[in-house]
Amino acid sequence: MGRLQGAGDGRGRIRPPFACAPRAAPVCHRLTLERTLIQSINPTTGAVISEYALHGPAEVEDALEGAARAQAGWRKVPVERRTALLTAMARELRAGKERFARLITEEMGKPVAESAAEIEKCAVTCDFYAEAAPRFLADETIASNATHSGVVFDPLGVVLAIMPWNYPFWQFFRFAAPALAAGNGAILKHASNVPGCAVEIEALVRRAGCPEGLMRSLLIPARDVAALIADDRIAAVTLTGSTEVGQTVASQAGAALKKQVLELGGSDPFIVLADADLAAAAETAVKARFINVGQSCVNAKRFIVEERVADRFAELFAAGIARLKVGDPMDPETQIGPMARANLRDELHDQVERSVAAGARAVMGGAPLEGAGCFYAPTLLDGVAPGQAAFREELFGPVASVIRVADADEAVARANESEFGLGAAVWTTDLDRARTMARAIDAGAVFVNGMVASDPRLPFGGIKKSGYGRELGSYGIREFTNIKTLWIGPAIG
Repeated sequence: MGRLQGAGDGRGRIRPPFACAPRAAPVCHRLTLERTLIQSINPTTGAVISEYALHGPAEVEDALEGAARAQAGWRKVPVERRTALLTAMARELRAGKERFARLITEEMGKPVAESAAEIEKCAVTCDFYAEAAPRFLADETIASNATHSGVVFDPLGVVLAIMPWNYPFWQFFRFAAPALAAGNGAILKHASNVPGCAVEIEALVRRAGCPEGLMRSLLIPARDVAALIADDRIAAVTLTGSTEVGQTVASQAGAALKKQVLELGGSDPFIVLADADLAAAAETAVKARFINVGQSCVNAKRFIVEERVADRFAELFAAGIARLKVGDPMDPETQIGPMARANLRDELHDQVERSVAAGARAVMGGAPLEGAGCFYAPTLLDGVAPGQAAFREELFGPVASVIRVADADEAVARANESEFGLGAAVWTTDLDRARTMARAIDAGAVFVNGMVASDPRLPFGGIKKSGYGRELGSYGIREFTNIKTLWIGPAIG
């Protein structure tokens, strides 16, 4: 079995070897990275929560070898028995909900009530796949000239999950529940600012009865990921993150001819037509934009409104934003906590300033809040137009952009005038028109008179620079399977 591929370049980075290179020595003799510490920092206070030792080469090697060995046995377990692990994971999630929620909030600043909801959503998804996986993975019979022909769904192997900080539990369980049910193993490389969540996730899965080594969390620098992807024991890769990181991971996995599922950036349009229920649309718009402090790929970001109702919608929208409670994210009543890191707040403010300089108008907010923590004022920009940063870039924080259009046709055109294509919402009382518009919008999902959100029963993913592949639903569980044709000819003799 192959070992972790790659060699140091003398500056602590890992470069993949040439395809014709001889098999390298074990990883513990080849990586030159020193064992160091990673800090968990509270974005509300700036205080260090904990320090964790990065995993060294020997520990990485042990994790890969153990996962491959465990998965070889796990794939033979009938799916009806594998799903018992999911039921146990759901139980562990609910039993520790309060503790997990506090950890999420401490590490990345999400309001604690939303953190608790994140844990419950993880549990619901585990329960869903515990019931649905046997049905989704059942052999299919397809008529042909054979005695029997059809399709079976075999696991691919160990999947590397490169996960972000914004939903530190949900992003993992959204992938892991279907992947483990399908017979795969999992290696988690979590974001560097949520190491505590990474450690707790592995402990939780172990307590639920996961076979030894089948799921491991690795605390390693981002520069080590290329070597993991190239390793023979990694069969596929899933990433949720920025478009730029997705491009890098896609090139690395493509060079190794490994399957990828990428859920990347988004600048979701939220279209409001003149016949919409404006009060309901504005109320939903506040949640759609400001949930998770606006730090979600699938947050609504560009509010595209028909001109004749734009003033009224903006007025209602602004009033809803003004009612948001900003403060200590550990307070159950808080709706807006700090952003996850100071550099993210700085980048967001730069985008706002560039947009205003280009002609957008800051109706409210538009600046960092004074005092401790990475807080940014909930912001509403009006008069946003193509070419401005708030129109063409992803604003990953509590900033909403209102774009005024003449009619539904221009609304669709502006919605599609983006390099992203994750989700979209359309608000109108004319459902026939909504269906037509939905087919014309470039997005992985279109919600009519509602807020775009992931649901374990439905596929989730994007197009264009928002990525490819699908998670959740029956499509998601099959992404990391070998969809194998089985053809049996006439009996002989």
